[in-house]
Amino acid sequence: MTSARSGAGCLQQVEMQKPDLILLDVNMPTKNGFEVCETVRARNEWSHIRIIMLTAHGRDIEREKGLALGADDYLTKPFAIREVVSKVQELLEQS
Repeated sequence: MTSARSGAGCLQQVEMQKPDLILLDVNMPTKNGFEVCETVRARNEWSHIRIIMLTAHGRDIEREKGLALGADDYLTKPFAIREVVSKVQELLEQS
C-alpha cells in the first residue's frame, strides 16, 4: 500500500506502482481528486484500476461528477471502516 499527499503525487505513484485500486479524496493540492480520476480513466493502460472516492463533499452533484468521471464508487465522510473494506473487497473481486 502506498499513499500520496497531492494529486500529482498520486499520479506519480500510479505510474510507478500500477495499483489495482485507489482510495481518492476530492480535496488534494496540485490536482484534486476529480482531476486525478479523470486522468486515470483517460489512460488505457490504467483502465483496470478501480477508484473509490472518499470525501466530505457529499452533495449529489459532486457524487454524480465523481461517478461520471469514472469513479467506481463514492463514499462520503463520515463513513464506517467496515463500509470501505466491504467496497474494496467487492471491487477487487470484480477485477
